[in-house]
Amino acid sequence: MGTGSYVPVFLSEVPKLMRSGLLRPDVAFLNVSRPDRHGYCSLGVEVAAALPAAETAPKLISQINPFDYVVECNEPLPQQQVTQATDIEARIGKHIAALVPDGATLQMGIGAIPNAVLRELKDHKDLGIHTEMFEEGAIDLIENGAITNLKKTFLPGKLVTSFVMGTNRVYDFVNDNPTIAFLDSSVTNDPVIIGSNKNVVAINSAIEVDLTGQVCADSVGTRHISGVGGQIDFERGAALSEGGVPIICLPSLTKSGTSRIVSTLATGAGVITTRPHVHWVVTEYGAVDLFGKNLVQRAQALIGLAHPSHREDLERAAFERFGIRSWL
Repeated sequence: MGTGSYVPVFLSEVPKLMRSGLLRPDVAFLNVSRPDRHGYCSLGVEVAAALPAAETAPKLISQINPFDYVVECNEPLPQQQVTQATDIEARIGKHIAALVPDGATLQMGIGAIPNAVLRELKDHKDLGIHTEMFEEGAIDLIENGAITNLKKTFLPGKLVTSFVMGTNRVYDFVNDNPTIAFLDSSVTNDPVIIGSNKNVVAINSAIEVDLTGQVCADSVGTRHISGVGGQIDFERGAALSEGGVPIICLPSLTKSGTSRIVSTLATGAGVITTRPHVHWVVTEYGAVDLFGKNLVQRAQALIGLAHPSHREDLERAAFERFGIRSWL
């Protein structure tokens, strides 16, 4: 059994680590499709890191195509079932959908909240997708004509992604589909490329947000539960976009009933999205834009997004922290 550790890095810079030689893999294990009639394989449903790994590793091991080693495998692709949104997630979805204009370019992650947003967008027009990943909810909007990708600046007419996850419906949809562009994360997650599209709406989740707007999205205290991913890539890209809407969303409470809007982040919690990067924050109690607000104004706005049972304690902590006796 080997050992491993976690490298904090933006997903957009993972290819750079490999291509620069700073963290070049010794061996790349690749999951590829069966050869087409011309003998070519694709990297399947993930190219975010697989493409630079294939380009830079001195030894390639794939499941199908004869590289250095071949492993035959009938293992099915991972399945991510669509989950039914709770009432809280549905309310968050409605608040976010209200921020999405016609012609917007969407980035969304995985889970119930992004799908809840997508269900609210069925009557929108000329939406596009430029994202790190997408799942099943987007297909319904493509099939009903709400998503056309025609208003995008970067690769108009194409849905841009670096990987997909979902049910067989998703995998069947992307299979041999010329309207889907799979690109590695140095392209999909480049904030400048993202921001070249107008009206980018970036939807990303958080574990907790403190009263100054700092966002923890990768750990519960000192316990890591996720990587950095592309959150800051897309939050910044949306901020650079003309008419862009960078969004951080989260339920107001944890499953145990503690507040996820907090006076200070938990000890050891990592800051993924910093105070100056944060714009919109959404819970089931509404949406607030922190851009241009001072620390006291941010605290007041975020307390309004907290669960009512925690607002008094948060207000007391804010008054003590900022040395005030009432809201300014």
